[in-house]
Amino acid sequence: MFIRFITTGGTIDKVYFDALSQFKIGDSQIKHILDEGLTDFDYEIVPLLQKDSLDMTGEDRASLHELIAADDAERFVITHGTDTMPATAEALQDLQGKTIVLTGALTPARFKTSDATFNVGMAVAAAQVAAPGVYIAMSGQVFNAGKVRKNRAENRFEKL
Repeated sequence: MFIRFITTGGTIDKVYFDALSQFKIGDSQIKHILDEGLTDFDYEIVPLLQKDSLDMTGEDRASLHELIAADDAERFVITHGTDTMPATAEALQDLQGKTIVLTGALTPARFKTSDATFNVGMAVAAAQVAAPGVYIAMSGQVFNAGKVRKNRAENRFEKL
């Protein structure tokens, strides 16, 4: 089994930036998470962006789409900021024959109480067993693209 990981930034990779508790996007944590999880499958990590998802543009989503479309891999996990993750998932829905799972974190992976490790583990499992399509693995669930939203008030993802 081979999975291509594509990193785009988001909270999962955030680090403290200054004394005012401002954050910036740091280096991707996906390699650390996979190593810590003692994973035993073939993978490659492709860094694409280091952005907060609120700063992602249509051009960024088009670049991600083009990268996946041109790639011969069949299974992908994309780390992504949570605020616009559903929009990016919808932008990838026309890709055929590929299993694409977006995931991220509501708390930076560098924090002890982060949901990042759990979400990445779910995304890896979903990428291995789900039929071709686009999914979001967050909040202990796997959602179909186009049928999920982030509930900011409850700080979780839920079905539409």
